[in-house]
Parts: sequence; C-alpha cells; structure tokens
Amino acid sequence: MKSIRFTVKSIPLAFALTTILAYGLLLPYTGFYWDDWSFAWIAKFLGPREFIPAFSGFRPFLGPIFFLTTSLIPSNPLLWQIFALVIRFIAALSAWFALNQIWPNQKRLTVIASFLFLVFPGYSQQWVALTHINQEWIPFIFYLLSFGFSARAIRTPQNFFSSTIIALLFLIMGLFPTEYFIGLEPLRFLFMWVILAEETKTFLPGFIQALKRWWPYFLIWSLNAGWLAYYYKSGAYISYGVTTARQIPSIADALFVFGDALWKAGFYVWAQIFILTSKSIAAPTSLLAFTIILLSFFLFSFYFFKLQLPENSKRAFALQAIAIGVIGILLGRVPSFAAGLPLTLQSSFDRFMISMMLGASLFIAGLVELLIRNARAKNYVFAFLIALGIGQQFFNANIFRRDWARQQEIYWQLAWRIPALKPNTAILTTYVPIDYETDLSFTAPLNWMYAPGFQKSDLPYAMLYSVERLGGATLPDLKAGTAIQLPYRTVTFRGNTSQAIFIYFPKNGCLRVLDPAFDDAETYSTFPDEVSASIPISNPSQIITEAPPLKLSNPPFSKEPLRTWCYFYEQAELARQAGNWKQVADLGREAAKQNLVASDAFENLPFIEAYARTGDLKSAQQITDQAWKDEPKIHRGLCALWKRVQADGPDETRSFSSGLLNALGCAR
Repeated sequence: MKSIRFTVKSIPLAFALTTILAYGLLLPYTGFYWDDWSFAWIAKFLGPREFIPAFSGFRPFLGPIFFLTTSLIPSNPLLWQIFALVIRFIAALSAWFALNQIWPNQKRLTVIASFLFLVFPGYSQQWVALTHINQEWIPFIFYLLSFGFSARAIRTPQNFFSSTIIALLFLIMGLFPTEYFIGLEPLRFLFMWVILAEETKTFLPGFIQALKRWWPYFLIWSLNAGWLAYYYKSGAYISYGVTTARQIPSIADALFVFGDALWKAGFYVWAQIFILTSKSIAAPTSLLAFTIILLSFFLFSFYFFKLQLPENSKRAFALQAIAIGVIGILLGRVPSFAAGLPLTLQSSFDRFMISMMLGASLFIAGLVELLIRNARAKNYVFAFLIALGIGQQFFNANIFRRDWARQQEIYWQLAWRIPALKPNTAILTTYVPIDYETDLSFTAPLNWMYAPGFQKSDLPYAMLYSVERLGGATLPDLKAGTAIQLPYRTVTFRGNTSQAIFIYFPKNGCLRVLDPAFDDAETYSTFPDEVSASIPISNPSQIITEAPPLKLSNPPFSKEPLRTWCYFYEQAELARQAGNWKQVADLGREAAKQNLVASDAFENLPFIEAYARTGDLKSAQQITDQAWKDEPKIHRGLCALWKRVQADGPDETRSFSSGLLNALGCAR
C-alpha cells in the first residue's frame, strides 16, 4: 500500500468516479421531471427547431442550446440522465481548470475545492436533467471556462489577447442565455485582483490593474444587465409569471435573505443529511446513505493521503478563499432575490444554489484550511465533507427514483382507466400527490399518451390544477361551457368545461375518474370543497370506452407494471362506465382470487354495485359492511349506491336493498 501513489493525471478519473458514485447509482431508475416533460415533448413532436420560437419570450438565447442538445440526444430519459453525468463531470473539470489558473501554487486545495464543488449538497436538481443541463449547466460551464481563460490571460502575457478573446466569448455564452449567473461577474474582478496582488504586493496598484483588465468583461456584463432590465419591464418576458420586484426591499429583509443564503450554502447544507434522516434513521434509504458516506470517507481519505500534489498551505490563500467564497454566495443569491423567489432546500427552488456553489466550495475549503493546521487532520475533514456531499446526493437520487416510480403508476392507471380520449378534453384535478411535477408537466405526457401522432396544431389535451387555475385566464370558472385556453409554448389547448373530466388522485389509492352519473357529488361530499365543487362538470363521456387497451411507448414510459389492485379497479371503473356489470363483477372476483384488496374503502364501490346488480347480494352486503367499518366517510356513497340498485333492480333486489338501506340508516 505504501508504494501506491496518485499523480495529477489521476484527478480526471477521480472526478469521473466521484460523479458516478454521487449521481449515477440510481440513474437507471430516474426519468423526466418538471419542465423535462414539455421540452422532451417539443423535441419529439415538434422538432428541435421549435425551441427557437419556443424561447422567444422566455430566455431567447437558450433556444440555440436546446436546439443543439435535443438534435443530438433523443427524448429518452435514460440518455438524458447519462448526459447529465457527463455534463456534471465537465463542470467539475471546468471549475478545476478555473481555480488552478487563479491559484496555480495551491494545486492541492484547488483540487479539493473542485471536489467539493462537484458534490455540493445544497443543489438537489441534478436529475431534472433535460431542463437544467440546458438551462443552467451548459451556460455555467461556459462561465467557469471564462473565469479560467481570463486568469490565464493575466498569468501568460504572451497569450493575453487570445486568452482574453476566448474568455469574452465564453462570458457571452455563459451570461446571455440565463439570468442565473448575472451576479457572479464581480468575482472575476476579485480573481484578477488576487492574481495581480502577487506582483504589486500593495492594495491600490493591484486594484487599479484589475480594473484595467476587467473593463471589457464589465462592458459585456453591463450590456446584459441593461438588456435584462429592458426585457423584464417590456412585458416580453413570460416565464412563470416572474416579474422584477415592484418595491425595493427593506434593509432588514435584505440582511435576512442574504444571511439565510450564507448560512445555508456555507454551513447547513453540509450537515443536512443528518437532519433529513433523523426521523427515519433505520430506514433503508438512510442506512444506504450512511453506508455510502462511510465508504466514500475511506476512499477519499486514502486518495488524499496518496495524492502527490504539493502542500503549499498559506494563511493568505485561506483568507482569500473565505472572503471570495462569502462574496460569491451573496452574489449568487442576487438574481433569485431580485425575482422575489425563495431559497428553499430540498425543493425545486434549491436550483438557485447553482450560482452559489462555486463560492460555497471556496468558502468551506478556505475555512478548513484556516482553522485546521495539521495536514493529516485536514485530509480527514475534507474527505468527510466530500463523503457527506456524496451521501446527500444519493439521498436526493432516491427521492427522484420514488417520484419517477410514482409517475409511472399514474400514467399506467390513466392508461388502464382511459384507453382513449376525445380531442379537446381537459383533465381537471385538485392536485397530484407528487413533488416534482405540475399540471403543465403532466400535460406533455398526457398528449404523448393520447396523441402519439400529433403534428403541429392546437394541443388536443391538457391537465389543469383546478384550485390553482380557477379564476384565472385559463380557467375563469366552473360553469358549463366556460372556455378553457392554455398557451403551451408554441401551441395552444382550446376546450371548455363541458369537455372536461375531473380526476381525483388519493395519496394512498388508485386514480379515480369522478362521475356525476354515479352520484359522486354525494359520495365525495365529505371531501374538501375543491373536490366536490368540480364533480358536477365532470364529463366521462369524453372517454372512448370501446377503444382497445392503450399501450404506452417505452421510452419515455416504463413497461406495463404488475397488475395489482389498481389495475383491476381501473378496469372495473371503465367497465362500469360502459354499463358492463358482469365484467366489473368478474374483475372483482379475479382480484379476490389473487388476494388483492382495496387500497381505500371507496374503491370497493364499483364492485359492491356490480355484485348487487348481478345477483350476488351476499358478497355485496359483506363488502358494504366491511367498507363502512373501515371508513365511516363512505356512508353517503353506500347510501347513494344502494338507492340506485333499489331503483333499477328486480323485486328481490329491491327488497334486499330496502332492508340494507334501513340497516345503514339511509332512510332517515
């Protein structure tokens, strides 16, 4: 073991292995999330060229990046997740290149800072791959390379002109596509000042020399800032309804926001894995995360002890890294703060950490360097911090794995319940119990499923969250015949509330198409008002019940899962809608034969009615009694069901129904 040595040539391979360890272990089980779906749908059905007009009112300089990447990579979630690994690896190399140009005599610490950058635990959005590769990571790589070449221009005067031109080009490519990094440009001035101070040794000459070299970058930065200000205020910017702040925040508000950013990015994120797992310490995910942390700690401890790089520890570097790191964190928070957006960890809002992670990595590297003087102890601390980052990212990956699995359940339950849809159908729901998708996200797979041959025209289907959309331009009210119009990038959905289906997604249970014909307004009257209020307009006749079973394309959807309870329930609901009570009863018996039981008492209702209408009154009564015992809220639904059976059935069934209605207390 003593003979093992790692040289600088091992560092790219170490970056690659770290990338796989942190982000790749669950990669085959992750997919599309958030805006990934709409972008993948555009690329598949409208073509990569469509991104140019699609982004004309939404970061117009992003369009060419999306065009290029989607021309190279098809709309396959696995391929995009692999590409995300490659991009993250390139970002680490770019950060290492930049830091090594700025501090060439601190090779060991710039490598360590680059590892910290690679696994930075405050950013959890790695798996929203198609979106963030194009929207942030590719521009960020350009920005990092721009930092590196501007430093090289100063350190190699013979290449000053060529390196400056390259740095300026990379700056344009990193700055104009997205506003995420507009706050970072002052860091370049600080980097230049640090380099020039090595020669001038005094404050003012180095400061003046840095200004002289920074001015072309400052000019481009100012042009971009002016363009963004004009663009926001002109009304052309249409992204997520974000506008510039109407009121200047108070000093107290600003201090709180920036103090919160410094606390989270500089300190809290490195320990958050312990907070997140504290209530489920024995859960498999927690145990796996801690196992990976332990393994990573040993691997990095060994690697750092065997890495043959000069140890040039200086207090000056530590202070520079801390100061620039703090400033980098604060500057990185500026764009999201200006837009009035929060910095919430473990949510889609922690994507704003991407503009803080370079500063945060320098800060923590400088802090450890300043506080711990023993080289062996420093190696252990750095190895532990990197291990924590890897463990946190594995924890994050598992969240996205679960989200993708839940998505597939939803898509297949939709396919089982709705084999085909009439065009111009809107699917309304209060919400879907899932973290990383919105109604706009679900609109893309909905059209992928039910309009596989779509060519550019009006969008045939849309999903809308009725609570969030109600009263707005898209969904003014829930009256019959109210027009629904949803712009979706370069296409538009047009329908009306009379062509809408209301779907309910329980947290633990199967998807339900609510139908006023089966008294669902009464059945679900004990549910929140936003559920019951939408049922009267639900029109399941938009479902083409006689269509053949829907087969989902793979990719992007998974293969059909095992046919557990929800398969039988969805098929029974479809058969009930078609009036095929025998098929509903047969499905119920087959489910019972396989020892499958309802996830929720309400899911027994179609089987109870089918048994009653096909003469199996004993089974109908047994399930009725058990369902009422399990869930008292089902009482109104049972009463409505047995009243329907009483009204439509033969004499024997009517008599039985009357007695059961009395036993249920429905007659009172």
